[in-house]
Amino acid sequence: MFLQLLTKIRRIEPWHRTLYVMFVVQLSAAIGFSTIFPFLPLYVQSLDSSLGLSVEFLAGLVFSAQAATMMIASPVWGAFADRHGRKLMVQRATFGGAVLVALMGFVTSAEQLIILRAIQGVVTGVVSAVNALVAASAPRERTGYAMGVIQVGLGSGVALGPLIGGVLADAFGYRMAFVITGLLLLVAGLLVSVGVEEKLSADIRQEHRQRSFVADWRNILTTTGVPQTYGLTFISTLCRVMLIPIAPLFILSLLPESASVNTFTGLVIGVSAGAGTVAAIFLGRLGDRVGHQKILTLSALAAGLLFLPQTLVTSAWQLLLLQSLSGAAAGGMLPTLGALLARYTRPGDEGSAYGIENSLRAASRAVAPLIGAAIATWFSLRLTFAATGILFLVVAGLALWILPKSHSVGEVITNIDTSG
Repeated sequence: MFLQLLTKIRRIEPWHRTLYVMFVVQLSAAIGFSTIFPFLPLYVQSLDSSLGLSVEFLAGLVFSAQAATMMIASPVWGAFADRHGRKLMVQRATFGGAVLVALMGFVTSAEQLIILRAIQGVVTGVVSAVNALVAASAPRERTGYAMGVIQVGLGSGVALGPLIGGVLADAFGYRMAFVITGLLLLVAGLLVSVGVEEKLSADIRQEHRQRSFVADWRNILTTTGVPQTYGLTFISTLCRVMLIPIAPLFILSLLPESASVNTFTGLVIGVSAGAGTVAAIFLGRLGDRVGHQKILTLSALAAGLLFLPQTLVTSAWQLLLLQSLSGAAAGGMLPTLGALLARYTRPGDEGSAYGIENSLRAASRAVAPLIGAAIATWFSLRLTFAATGILFLVVAGLALWILPKSHSVGEVITNIDTSG
């Protein structure tokens, strides 16, 4: 039986095998991070502040600190990956994250947590590392399908993680979730070490080594279609993250005092992510056939229209229903943006391309909680949902207007600079 299983595994195409392993890695990492991510504001509230700072400020800073350092580190790691291997970058992100996240479960002040989150931003970056490895392995005409599969792993983890985190928080407290996340990241790193074989082109590696990191980044940023895709990535991430520090507080206002707030918060986030996961694999594959620009435009339009009514909900079940529908609509955005980036750039540049992409996502994550908190403070919690819906509609309009009409890699790549 075991020999038959090994034989079947060896018959799988190498890029399929890498994709399946990365799916499991992405799933494990996403479960781990999303077990703790939605509840960080409440964890901060449970900790003492050694400097006497407000809970609201610290709750925003715990998200922004990690995002700010990741924004700086990601392009460097991406360019390093093109020279020394993308598998190595996945190992760095998973093993480094395992240590840092586990330590977060033992902090005694909110400031200690923020420092570890800032270091985490420098060391981790599982999503971009996985995306770069998968994009480098998959045929260009199958990138929509491949990114859809990875999005299923990410979405499934984000769907399951908050549910697990909510139950753990209500039953054992917040600290246990950090330890479990560290263990999941450790397992993911070990799986990469034994399950992935990466073959790097000697010519491409040599070409990158003859150029500076800055030249690599300039090549990416001057390629037709890439700046537009990066801009849409920034705004779409803003849409997704603005509500993270607001959602638990809004849900709390909709529930009776006796309800399990953590569990229901996890349910809302999990259902939304789960709906997006189901949509991602279908929409990513559909984008390979009909065009990723069309799928991106329609997904953002539907998400925007479904977010606007959430401003008016009066009960928790109404929010749960609308979040599931808007999550499904937004599910087509991540795989299509990832596929567009792969098709606009040339083979061998995946590390730099997705490193810059992750930097922009991190920049968006750094400012999004602050924007969401500002809207909630100056206006109301409800208007944050309206602002999110409007931003999704902006993404739909820009996707229709600014993206190149063709997304065939051979037709759009220009301005390749081979200087140092």
